[in-house]
Amino acid sequence: MRILITNDDGINAPGLQVLQEIADALAGDDGEVWCVAPAFEQSGVGHAISYTQPMMVSELSTRRFAVQGSPADCVLAGLYDILKGRAPDLVLSGVNRGNNAAENAVYSGTLGAAMEAALQGIPAIALSQFYGPGNRDLDDTFDAARGHGLNTVQRLLDKGVWTRDDYGIFYNVNFPPVAATGVKGIRAARQGFRRDMGFGVEPHISPSGRRFLWVTGAGQQQPTSPGSDAAVNLDGYISVTPMRADLTAHDMLEPLKAIE
Repeated sequence: MRILITNDDGINAPGLQVLQEIADALAGDDGEVWCVAPAFEQSGVGHAISYTQPMMVSELSTRRFAVQGSPADCVLAGLYDILKGRAPDLVLSGVNRGNNAAENAVYSGTLGAAMEAALQGIPAIALSQFYGPGNRDLDDTFDAARGHGLNTVQRLLDKGVWTRDDYGIFYNVNFPPVAATGVKGIRAARQGFRRDMGFGVEPHISPSGRRFLWVTGAGQQQPTSPGSDAAVNLDGYISVTPMRADLTAHDMLEPLKAIE
């Protein structure tokens, strides 16, 4: 198996090393794992691509490349330049430091990479590690992902639904904020929504007197509706959410016929 891995936390992020271990075990001795990741952190860039500027690609070691671009850029660079048409069998993105459940998924560069792979017809899985009181003080905050990542990916490959239609399925996996021994299992879960928990901005004045805005987030421990991703994560389960890049609100098409 040939696997392409990437992330949005950057080429030196500890979660990428966890993903490398998962991919190496999955590929086996006869497989190949290619790492093509952003040279610098790209958290929050979503599915952005560097459409108006070039990107520099640096080979750091065998099958390991840093790209001055977004996670989606990294997938494109991997498919069309670094692998030179030898398409991977699977794209894995992560393991993100922090959850990409609920509304976080909309902003996530980790998911942006998986989405681009799916648009290119490649099976893809995004993996993220939820942080909270149950794991933030562990020596290995990625313990749940490290301990259960390989099994989760293998179960998705064996039992997941993989489509080859125009907007193919990709998967969003979030590991709960607990130690590996505290993980209760895997749950298929819809994307949730944290009410009154959105992003905002906070102004700051620099030493030079210039005014800047920092984007602010909110606490992540509020559960979403029962059975949705963040809710099952906070209950100790790994969430697996099938996704598509199709943004159509299909449930609204029939009511909208009133305008015709």
